[in-house]
Amino acid sequence: IIERKSVHEPMQTGFKAVDSLVPIGRGQRELIIGDRQTGKTAIAIDTILNQKILNERATSEKETLYCVYVAIGQKRSTVAQLVQILAEANAMEYSILVAATASDPAPLQFLAPYSGCAMGEFFRDNAMHALIIYDDLSKQAVAYRQMSLLLRRPPGREAFPGDVFYLHSRLLERAAKRSDLTGAGSLTALPVIETQAGDVSAYIPTNVISITDGQICLETELFYRGIRPAINVGLSVSRVGSAAQLKTMKQVCGSLKLELAQYREVAAFAQFGSDLDAATQALLNRGARLTEILKQPQFKPLPIEKEILVI
Repeated sequence: IIERKSVHEPMQTGFKAVDSLVPIGRGQRELIIGDRQTGKTAIAIDTILNQKILNERATSEKETLYCVYVAIGQKRSTVAQLVQILAEANAMEYSILVAATASDPAPLQFLAPYSGCAMGEFFRDNAMHALIIYDDLSKQAVAYRQMSLLLRRPPGREAFPGDVFYLHSRLLERAAKRSDLTGAGSLTALPVIETQAGDVSAYIPTNVISITDGQICLETELFYRGIRPAINVGLSVSRVGSAAQLKTMKQVCGSLKLELAQYREVAAFAQFGSDLDAATQALLNRGARLTEILKQPQFKPLPIEKEILVI
C-alpha cells in the first residue's frame, strides 16, 4: 500500500461517452460489463487503437502506454481477426497479445490472465505505463470451475468453488499506480464480464463489480436502438476517474451527466403526454442531441481535443 498512489493521470479511451462521463485514470480498474454482442470488445480494441495517437506524441518511454490484451476462451478466428485489426492500424508496435483460445485446455485459460498481468507488471515496476484488457473473466471463472470440480473441491454458489472471489481479486489488485518514490509507473486494468440477459446481480458480475473502481454497463436494448457505444449512462460509474480528468474536459461535461439523467426521466413521461411545457420540451431536445453527440462508429477513436470541442 505504501508503494501506491491515488490515481491522478487520465487514460484516454477515444470514446466521447467514456472520457466525458466515466473517465478512466492510469492505475484504475474499470469493468466493462454487458451481454454478448453489445460491443464490449469494441471498447477495449478502440482504447488500444487510441493510444497510437498519444504514443506518437510521447517524448519518452515513460509517456508511452503499452497495451496487453488477454483473450480467454475466444474463438481462434476472433483472435486472428483482432490481430489483423491491430496490425492494420500499426498498433502491434506497442501491444502484446496473450491468447488462450476455446480449444485450449482449462488450466491454460485459467493461467492466461496471470501471465498477461506479469507482462503488464514489468512496465508498471519499471516506471512505465501499461494497460491490460482481460477479455473475458467470465470464461476464466468457468475454466476454474471446471478444474475445481475435477479436483473434487466442494462447489458453492452457481457451482463455482469458494475461492472464486480470490481468483479475480488477486488478479485485479495487481493493477495500480505506483508512488513517485517507486518510479510512478502504472498498470490500468479493463476486465470484461459477459452477463446473461442483463443480469448484473449474478455471482461473478457482483464479485468483479465489488473489486473494481467502477464499471461501464452496456445494454442490448441501446445497441439495437442504434446508440453505439451502447453505454447505459445511469448505471455506469467511475469511482476514482474524475480526479484524473483533464480540467478542460471537467468544465465542459460538468453538467452532462445530470442533463442526461433528467432527459431519461422526462423521456419516460413524454411518451404519455402530448402537451409539454417549453422547459420540458427544451430538455427533451437537448437530451436527444446529447445522446446523438455521444454516438461513435467502431475503430474511430477521437483525440481528446476533438472530444472536448464536440461536447
